[in-house]
Formats: sequence, C-alpha cells, structure tokens
Amino acid sequence: MSFTITSLGGYIHEYQKSILNPAQFWEQIAEEFFWRKRWDVALSHDFSEPRVEWFRGGKLNIVENCLDRHLFTRGDQPAIIFEPNNGTGATPEPSRTLTYRQLHSEVCRASHALARLGVQQGDRVAIYLPLIPEAIIAMLACARLGAVHSVVFGGFSPQALRERTNDCGARVLITADGAYRGEKEVALKAAADEALRGCPLVTDVLVVKRTGAEVPMMKGGPKDRRDHWWHEALASSEPTHEAVATDAEDMLFVLYTSGSTGKPKGVVHTVGGYMVYTAYTFKNVFQCRSGHGSGSSIERDIFWCTADVGWITGHSYVTYGPLLAGSTILIYEGIPTYPDPGRYWEIIDKHHVTHFYTAPTAIRALQALGNEHIEPYHLSSLRVLGSVGEPLNEDAWHWYHHHIGKERCPVVDTWWQTETGGIMIAPLAGITPTKPAHVTLPLPGVQPVIVDTNGTELVGNSVEGNLCIRFPWPGILRTTFGDHERCRQSYFSQYPGLYFTGDGAKRDENGYIRILGRVDDVINVSGHRLGTAEIENAINEHPKVLESAVVGYPHPIKGEGIYAYAIVDLTDRSADNLVREIKETVVRIIGPIARPEVVILVPGLPKTRSGKIMRRILRSLAAGDASNFGDTSTLINPEIVEQIVAAVGSMSQP
Repeated sequence: MSFTITSLGGYIHEYQKSILNPAQFWEQIAEEFFWRKRWDVALSHDFSEPRVEWFRGGKLNIVENCLDRHLFTRGDQPAIIFEPNNGTGATPEPSRTLTYRQLHSEVCRASHALARLGVQQGDRVAIYLPLIPEAIIAMLACARLGAVHSVVFGGFSPQALRERTNDCGARVLITADGAYRGEKEVALKAAADEALRGCPLVTDVLVVKRTGAEVPMMKGGPKDRRDHWWHEALASSEPTHEAVATDAEDMLFVLYTSGSTGKPKGVVHTVGGYMVYTAYTFKNVFQCRSGHGSGSSIERDIFWCTADVGWITGHSYVTYGPLLAGSTILIYEGIPTYPDPGRYWEIIDKHHVTHFYTAPTAIRALQALGNEHIEPYHLSSLRVLGSVGEPLNEDAWHWYHHHIGKERCPVVDTWWQTETGGIMIAPLAGITPTKPAHVTLPLPGVQPVIVDTNGTELVGNSVEGNLCIRFPWPGILRTTFGDHERCRQSYFSQYPGLYFTGDGAKRDENGYIRILGRVDDVINVSGHRLGTAEIENAINEHPKVLESAVVGYPHPIKGEGIYAYAIVDLTDRSADNLVREIKETVVRIIGPIARPEVVILVPGLPKTRSGKIMRRILRSLAAGDASNFGDTSTLINPEIVEQIVAAVGSMSQP
C-alpha cells in the first residue's frame, strides 16, 4: 500500500496535509481499494446532530478488499495461524493455518449457509464464539452478504447475550458447542440456549463443533429445525460466492459497549470509512510488512493481537485491518498463563511472531509472575511491541521494553476506543520517538483538543484536561443502534462541536499526549469498558439490595478494579454470605469480567439535595484515602460519610 509513512518527516508532511484538506487526504487513501462504484461526495458532516458520511454514494464490499483482491498475488500466503488452547488432553491439538485462498473458500461457504437460512443484506447476525478461525469466518461471511454482524464476547452471561441479541434485532445466532479456556471447558451452547429463551426473533442457530461435547440441537424454525451444525452447513455449500455490493454508509457491524445508563450501547460502524481507516492505521502504526506475493517469506511479518473478537480490537486489528493489508495474523484461543506463564513467549518463538499487540493488564500480570518464565525463550523474531485498551504505566512500559523487546523493539502505546473504530493517537513503529506512558502524537486526520470542564480549549503544551476530537475521521461511529439521541447525548452534547472521548489527558512540554483515564461513569477493567450503571443494575437485582453505587479504584494488575457500595437488608443472612451472593448475581447477569473485587455493605450513600450520589467521596474511600473528601456541605446527609468510613474499616476484604 502506497500510503505507508516511512519517516518522521513524512509523518509531519502527511499530518499537515490531512489537517489542511481532510476530505482530499482520505480520498487519496480510499483510491487504493477496490470500489464497485466511486463515491459522489468524500465527506458530509454536522457534529451538532451528529451526522457524518464518508464516501457517500460509493459502492463496495469490504470482504472483496480483505480477500478477493489478494488471491492472485498472495493466495497461498497464510492469512490466519490458529494456536489452540492446548494442554487439555494427552495429545496437544496442533496449530492450524488457513491461506488466503482457503479463508476465501470458507467465507464463501459460510455466506451460502447463511443465505440458505434467509439472511439478506441489512439483516443482523449475532456471533457468540471463542477465538477460533470460525469467528473470523463468520464475521466476514456476514459482511460478504451485506449483513450486519454483532459479536458478543464469549465470556458474557446468557442475560448479556440476550440483551444484545434482542437490541440489535438479530434473527440468526452463530455459536459453538463449547470453548476451551485454560483448564476449563466452557459450555457455550448451554449459555446460548438459555439466552435464546428470551429472544423471540432468533429463528436459526449455527453451531460450530469445537469441544465435541454433547449438546441438544433444538427443533423449531424453518423445516422444523432451529439448530444446524456449522460443518454440515458449510460442507453442502459452494466455495465461491458473489459478494453483495454495499453502500459506503451501510452498516458493517454493531458492537455493544457499556454506557452511563444500565443499557449497553450498540455502536454502529459503516463499511467504507471503517475500511479505509482501519487499513491506514494498521499499516502506519505497526509498519507491518506483507511480503511480495505467495512465494515470498523473507519480508513477511506475523502479526499477533491477543484481543478477542468480542471487543473492537478484535474487529479492527485481528480481522479487518490486517486482512485489508494482506498480512498474516495469529490468533490464540487460550489464556496467557496456561499451561504455564511462559505460554505467550512459547507461541512467539514457535511461530516467529514479529508484532505482538496486547493489553497492559496482561503485561502487568506477566510481569508480576517473574522473569524466570521468559528466560527459556529467545523472542528474537519480535520487531514491534504494542499496547492497547488502557493507559500503560511507566513501570510496565520499561519491563515490556526491556524483558520482552530486549530494548530493540519500539513500543507503540495506542489510544483509541470502540467508538473511534481505529487507533487515534500512537507512535508509528520505528518512526516516532517514544516516551514511556505516553501515546505521543495523533495520527494523520486526527485533531485532538484538550478542554477544561467549561469546554474552553487549553492551547499550547503542559496542559491537562478532557480529551476531545475536533473534526470527523473515517472510522468515527455513525450512531448508536436504534437510538441516535443517545449517541448525541453520550458523545456530542457536553462540548458542542466536539466529540468527547470521556478520557482525561495531559499534553507535555513537547506536545506528547498522555492518557489519564476515564472522567465519566465508566470503569476500564483490563482494557474493557464497563458502565457503572450496568453493574449497579445487576447488583440491584439481588432481592436484599435496596440501592448500590459502583466506582473504580486503582488495581495493580487490571488498571481499575470494581468497588461496590450496597445498602442491604441483613435480617436473615450474614454479611459475608450476602457479599458473596451479590458478586455471584453480577456474574450471572453480566459475566465474570464484571465481578466486583470489593463489596461494602453500608447504611446509606452520600447524596446531594437533588438526589445525586457524590461519587468522588466513594472513589476516595475506594482508593484508600479517608482524609480529604473536599466540600460536603451540599450533602443532604453529611453524617453518612463517617458511617461509610466505619463500614469500610470494619469489613474484611476478599
């Protein structure tokens, strides 16, 4: 791809060009791809509504750009290398490779299978799978049909799956009999069956045979069958399929993220702009070499992003970005510590991984387990290290750079969000001088602004405030599914004319940006954003809970932990039992990722006269600071503060 930046001077030139004429800049990038029909208008937007359209009138299929256009030049090149969980039996399962040609055939077969179930352009398909090749194949098969995929993380509970499936109106679900997760075998189909008891729109389920566990295959739906085996459906399908031409602004996917209300937000991304932006950011941030055709191996990198496809990183930098660039990606089904804490480093050596992109939570957890787990491995193939999902603290940055990168691999600490579609602020590997704990400079086309609480821009360097974006980029979300007003209120209402990220940021004396974390009611747990309201709603489902409040607190491994305060009725059970039940309730409703680390039983919550909970007091207590609560004169019940302090001090923490 000719749009790859190769020097710092080139970055400066491209950035200036992108700011002077953004529409023309992105048009030049878009010309690199295959379009069935060229666009009529490059950019049309109004941030006040908000309304953003990129490449309006253009027609394309993103999968033709991910797969079909590579078949002649790199058909026999590995597209996906799958490393299984392993260690679950006497004979470890071997890794599996799909070339671009093989991946194309599988996607075509899956497209036919979905079409036979009646899936058409614009229909929504829910995907609830482990991180296996079939998850990527399912996403691409939907996109090839012009259908909209909505991937739900396989660790979410049946209720969370039900809510997301119903909200997007999916009529087909793709799941698996089970999943391997370290020592555990997860009963995925059983969870899906429970969820579907409350999903009246779902008529058909495709089931991937992963673990071989016996599962019920439900009747119902067309031809008296609701459930269909994936392998049988694909075996009876043709390996070719004519891709559907979609409009650039047609929906590509809906991906749910927690918000400040109890209901998850369905973030909508569209085909054309998302394609252009993910491909551009992947190539420039990671400087990943794709080789020179099927026979080349000297200059072909292996890119490993450890994210699950249930999160935006798994969409943009496991699936679409790398495949658009013609790269080879590695996916791993298991966890970093199974069967031992050297598993990541074993995989890197085994497959000669050159680019490793993971979360600060994983980095800190592996750092805490000691360097003896790294010593057996060479890690000599690595060229670039990346970090994603939350701020990477300075100590972890140095450990990562020294022990994993051997001080020869640049660390690209990236900042972006589900809503941005792709990386917004990050060093370009080997080009931008790095600084520990700083995401450095914005990518071309990205115009970050730091404002104070009143929305006044803080110009110059050495400033700190709330991070906003001034001008639309192609990967920006278009709406929240079924509720455009929620999109406006969440991202565009607080600072008119700007996209508000919800993050605080600092710009240092040299203009480098450091992300300070969330400033709204969202907790970033292991790089996954969870709304406090959603967790509170789950806690309040327990019959003994009268009211609750959830805040984040500094966690040495996860970045932020979940700290809950609950007003409860203790008449017929002990405090310890109730705390355990509350945690189990959250796991049942949302999933293990939302389990609170701490639950404090309190007689009341600090509220203002308007009824709002004064969360800064609760955050201070959760962080271990009971000495400075600031002004509490606006509280209607100031005496409750000392009672909460006493409750925190008296409860044993798990």
